[in-house]
Amino acid sequence: MMPYNAITKTITLPDGREITIETGKLAKQADGSVVVRMGNTMLLAAVVSSQGAREGVDFLPLSVDYQEKFASSGKIPGGFLKREARLSDYEILVSRLVDRILRPIFPSDYHSETQVSINLISADKEIMPDALAALAASAALAVSDIPFNGPISEVRVARVDGQLVINPTVTQLQRADIDLMVGASFDSVAMVEGEMNEVSEAEMLEAIKFAHEAIKVQCQAQMELTEEVGKTVKREYSHETHDEELRQRMYEATYQKAYDVARKGVSKSERKVGFAAVLEEFVSTLPEDHTYDMGLIKTYFHDTEKDAVRNLVLNERVRLDGRQLDEIRPIWSEVNYLPATHGSAIFTRGETQSLTTVTLGTKMDEQLIDSAMVSGTNKFLLHYNFPAYSTGEVKPNRGPGRREVGHGNLALRALKKVLPPEDQNPYTIRIVSDILESNGSSSMATVCAGSLALMDAGIPVKGGVSGIAMGLITDEKTGKFAVLSDILGDEDHLGDMDFKVAGTKNGITACQMDIKVQGLSYEVLSQALAQANAGRAHILNEMSKTLAEPNADYKPHTPRSFNIVIDKEFIGAVIGPGGKVIQQIQKDTGATVIIEEKNEKGHVNIFATDEEAMSNAISRIKAIVAQPEIGDTYIGKVKSIQPYGAFVEFMSGKDGLLHISEIKHERLETMEGVLEIGEEVKVKLIDVDKKTGKFKLSRKAIIPKPGAPE
Repeated sequence: MMPYNAITKTITLPDGREITIETGKLAKQADGSVVVRMGNTMLLAAVVSSQGAREGVDFLPLSVDYQEKFASSGKIPGGFLKREARLSDYEILVSRLVDRILRPIFPSDYHSETQVSINLISADKEIMPDALAALAASAALAVSDIPFNGPISEVRVARVDGQLVINPTVTQLQRADIDLMVGASFDSVAMVEGEMNEVSEAEMLEAIKFAHEAIKVQCQAQMELTEEVGKTVKREYSHETHDEELRQRMYEATYQKAYDVARKGVSKSERKVGFAAVLEEFVSTLPEDHTYDMGLIKTYFHDTEKDAVRNLVLNERVRLDGRQLDEIRPIWSEVNYLPATHGSAIFTRGETQSLTTVTLGTKMDEQLIDSAMVSGTNKFLLHYNFPAYSTGEVKPNRGPGRREVGHGNLALRALKKVLPPEDQNPYTIRIVSDILESNGSSSMATVCAGSLALMDAGIPVKGGVSGIAMGLITDEKTGKFAVLSDILGDEDHLGDMDFKVAGTKNGITACQMDIKVQGLSYEVLSQALAQANAGRAHILNEMSKTLAEPNADYKPHTPRSFNIVIDKEFIGAVIGPGGKVIQQIQKDTGATVIIEEKNEKGHVNIFATDEEAMSNAISRIKAIVAQPEIGDTYIGKVKSIQPYGAFVEFMSGKDGLLHISEIKHERLETMEGVLEIGEEVKVKLIDVDKKTGKFKLSRKAIIPKPGAPE
């Protein structure tokens, strides 16, 4: 048996539960690997970084992949192949959570190809693995020689029954009104994402602070682990060569010109042309036979441009497009733009535009979920598309990438908080946002357009939802800072924070924050949230001018829904052998009929776009489940004839015996020639056998005796 020297660190959460980090046992050929365990949930994280960097690469080629092994929960994957394939949307979202906190922590001049792999190898139904993934990734880096300005960690913080909890169980999370993932280093918060039930900014800040205290403990454990494995000295590297004389020369020659372009307050395309002209002018001053690296020239100009834009905002409190710091770009919106959809809206804010549709489907349209941790269905979908033409570019259409999945998920979390409860909503709802223009948060435009489209579709939402992206520019030397409302794409790229906040007039429903600077104070964060609140209120007010509340009714072509609750024993009668009855109802009426058992009852949902189809389907269902009443009369159909009488189907699926003695007042000796199969006959239910449940019918009971007055 091969020996190994495993090292283990234990982290204690505020409620006494423990997380362990083990290294030295698995995946030892990776640069760093750990197993993180909480309860029966175990994650294996391994990281490898190439020695050296590829020529011409001036960024960090980092890939982060989180994948759940179905065997971790004793399951076999569905589908034809029966093996793990491409990452699911959930796995992509967890990968993004880890990537967003890790990427800024690497040295800016480190360009080696780096891969972080995180696998769920054992699953505990109550312990959610996404809250442990970043800890596992950071710990794997901590026990490697890869240069890394960590450690970092992420935790989930939830407010359950009024109490804040770190990494709550699945059961606890179902009762939570705050659900946040917070990522941070020991010193400062760097990433926040989550959803809330219309809570205040102060409540959200309290949750973030509580999470950071738990993260500090996890970072301390990783620092101790680095000491124990002897990886305090990281590998040496040299991935960049600089020309300081060129940098200084460029700065002096182009800074003021770049500042002047930024100060003009023109559109994105005009700015792009202006900055390009400044660079081109500088290059034209160089000798034709110069040996300067054009890559360095572009890098140094980018740095100069960044300085100019940031200083303009800090010194003059004016932005690239001429707005004040808290000013929102012009907004216009329109609903019912697409007449054939169930709901539609256009939302335009500045140079960002979303065309969003709502489609209302049946239970058969629900999304099937088959993952290691969850099996079930989802009846609320939001898909976000970002075509290249939205930014005036030419790119091949490869389908949705990780960015599209992430942006769509953020908008979904913001909007799902205002939907009616599932037991009051019969529809599967799909929202699709197509971004037609983009310069500044298209995910928040999706929230606004999605909210309007839901109301246009007639969905009884609690209220409108608006979203805004906030930015931040700081100067460590002077202490100056500027919080920017409704940021442009350039302000996102050149700034220190991208903070997206969505909510109703009553509070926040979702947020996503990425901070690029260390040591951001809670005071600055609080100001950003207060400014975001005012911005959201302004946007919501502009939206309400278009549509303030849900339409009173669905569109005429929207499938109508009718629900019938039946006794459990009638479910089989409605479905019929092999589904024969329910299929025939759908074929004859054109309606869609869905039946499921819930709470010891049968719930029949009927969907139809035509009133006649709906009425016919309802009548057919009610006829099947109706209870015969003694004394009632029915128009029945003769199903078979016997020597002693006839069997008559007097209700759908219900036959009764019309005895020979009950056909006429006169005595009949034989059934021959009296009735024919298929003949309609009016009968009265006179009795139900208490033992067998058989029905006794009579015809003579409803016809007058011979000679009697009518």
